[in-house]
Amino acid sequence: MAPRGRQWLKVLGAAGLVGVAASGALVARGERQRRSYESDEIRERLHARYARIQSGRDADDRTRD
Repeated sequence: MAPRGRQWLKVLGAAGLVGVAASGALVARGERQRRSYESDEIRERLHARYARIQSGRDADDRTRD
């Protein structure tokens, strides 16, 4: 039997709750992975990213001259 009338609203509501729960689980998983870095590791990654950005800007400045 296919849902009729207000049953569709119940099915739609249940599907919405499942979606919210799944997205919350993904966010929590990402947060745990992000927090697993040690402070020294984060600092090294930020310094490397900054150096990469600066070297790109230096190359742009040299080509503009």
